[in-house]
Amino acid sequence: MLGIIMAGGQGTRLKPLTLHRPKPMVEVLGRPVIDYVKDAMVSAGIEQLVVTTGYRGEQLQQHVESWGHNAPSLHARVNQEETPMGTAGSVGLLREEITGTCVVGSGDAVASFDIGALLEAHRNNNAKVTMALWEVEDPSEFGIVGLASTPDGEVDGSLREGYIRRFLEKPSPEEAFSNVINAGLYILEPDVFDHIPVGEKFDFSKQLFPHLLEMGWPMYAQAIDGVWFDVGHPFELLNAQSTLIERYEDLPFTYPGNFVEEQGVVSSSSAHVEGEVSDAVLGPSCIVGARASLERVLLMEGCDVGEGSVVKESVLGRNVVIGKDCVVERCVIGDGIVLDANGRYVDQRIPS
Repeated sequence: MLGIIMAGGQGTRLKPLTLHRPKPMVEVLGRPVIDYVKDAMVSAGIEQLVVTTGYRGEQLQQHVESWGHNAPSLHARVNQEETPMGTAGSVGLLREEITGTCVVGSGDAVASFDIGALLEAHRNNNAKVTMALWEVEDPSEFGIVGLASTPDGEVDGSLREGYIRRFLEKPSPEEAFSNVINAGLYILEPDVFDHIPVGEKFDFSKQLFPHLLEMGWPMYAQAIDGVWFDVGHPFELLNAQSTLIERYEDLPFTYPGNFVEEQGVVSSSSAHVEGEVSDAVLGPSCIVGARASLERVLLMEGCDVGEGSVVKESVLGRNVVIGKDCVVERCVIGDGIVLDANGRYVDQRIPS
């Protein structure tokens, strides 16, 4: 079976973290976000993977090539877009390779769940499309999905599995007819791709799926158990890592080989910590000076926090330097930024 991972987005809302890396390469618990959906697909028995890329696709190509080092049976490659084609348009470029049921997932969300169960639901209900759903408290920033117990039934907002009958993007509280949202992973039959225009920018959720619904094609959906985070904003990275640290023993993945977890802190074995750290992730070669305090933070590779500094609820890109006795709170700092002892930006070492 073919698995396709969509990884062409720029991650505008994640800037400055995405100024020099594509959104799927931003790390959560020391692992690029794209690896979570990749592992879920591999766990479902998928051994053929294509990653659709756009912005800074060369970084993804190098990373995708590394997947086969520890999994010789996995065959993975990238398909680079020349121009942005939208979610469905990018996958539609592969239509000649799609000869059977395929799995399509987003490479810019932290997703860890049982794709095999979704495939079983797809087959049992003779669906053309089956969609993974996630339950949220506030659906106003997402696309909600209305389900019915039969292909032509009325929407029942209490259902967590059923036939898709309605879509609505970013509803107001008065408009919301459910609180289950599109989680960005789909099981698709080959004839679905006949309805994606060739050479046009086209979207799954806004264009293709509403079109198939109007045609009366059977579309199914199932709420997933596991973990799902849309890391569209830097502070969502903090929410994701806190949940993953808390639930780590229940989830089917491991930290990178040189990372260890102890009392709510995940850190590379090459990190050097003299201060106090809680609810945090520290990448390789990070340094935390004496009397420094870190709480609910993400430090990417090569960060240096000076003596006596306080960093709270912040994300630091690679090679960020915080001088002595600084206070950094609810900040997102891009790669290579240096703060002096007074907290001023004094240098910006932007990688080429």
